[in-house]
Amino acid sequence: MNDNRNRCGNTANCPQKISCEKMPNAFPPQHQNRQPGLEYIMKPIPVSECNRQCRKLEGKTAIITGGDSGIGRAVAYDFVKEGASVAIVYYDEDKDAEETAERIRQLGGCCILIKGDLKNPEFAQTCVQKTIERFGGLDILVNNHAFQFVQRSILDISHKQLEFIFRNNVFSFFYIIQCALPHMKRGGSIINTASVTAFQGNKDLIDYSATKGAIVTLTRSLALSLADKGIRVNAVAPGPIWTPLIPASFSAGEVAGFGSETSQVPMMRAGQPCEVSPCYVFLASCDSSYMTGQVLNPNGGTIV
Repeated sequence: MNDNRNRCGNTANCPQKISCEKMPNAFPPQHQNRQPGLEYIMKPIPVSECNRQCRKLEGKTAIITGGDSGIGRAVAYDFVKEGASVAIVYYDEDKDAEETAERIRQLGGCCILIKGDLKNPEFAQTCVQKTIERFGGLDILVNNHAFQFVQRSILDISHKQLEFIFRNNVFSFFYIIQCALPHMKRGGSIINTASVTAFQGNKDLIDYSATKGAIVTLTRSLALSLADKGIRVNAVAPGPIWTPLIPASFSAGEVAGFGSETSQVPMMRAGQPCEVSPCYVFLASCDSSYMTGQVLNPNGGTIV
């Protein structure tokens, strides 16, 4: 029997079943005189099966900003279910944060809560230090926190609001990335939360949309900068998702129709945080080992 069968990932001891962080990066010269080609004579054989565990983030440590509620909370739950320990960074929503931590404990996971303002670069350093002290390392950074304020005209956006939004939604991403990066090793992952507004815009959220566009460009540029270090940088750009940011931003009437306009969302509804969080698991795990500088778009069918 041709023993090439034993080299294609079908046995537990197959040499092709390798770590996703150790993929070949060069190939010997070779040519085949037929299309579409034969795999069994290739050198090396293409890797069809990675040595992945069922728990995709086993032994990993993650910082999740804005992890007390909404998308951040859903990401924290999914990360814990996949074997990660998590540091939940939040602003001042104590009850939400405690509920998140309690659920993580129920799931058998480990977490710490870190309260403060990420517009302060010293607090960003504190977040990283506390995470390292508690868990001994840092593998994944999820930048997820944001503010938004509805203004019907750019003329209504004060200089104070403009500076606040950019400091909170963009500057703070830089701060915590700068603090986290020295502790991250090859195989690490940075995931930034952008928004569909980065691509579509929003007439009532001009400054917020601008910050989300900046986050997309930050993601793509940082991915290029860190590619040779083996640290991947990607983003998730959700559409309308039912989180506390929505009733905190819009009027009761606007909330009642949130996500239901067919012109905005082909699926005719808002999404839930648990429909977005699997994107973060994918981008944090070696399932996405060949993706960096990319943006996933869980947005109900909106073309961007």
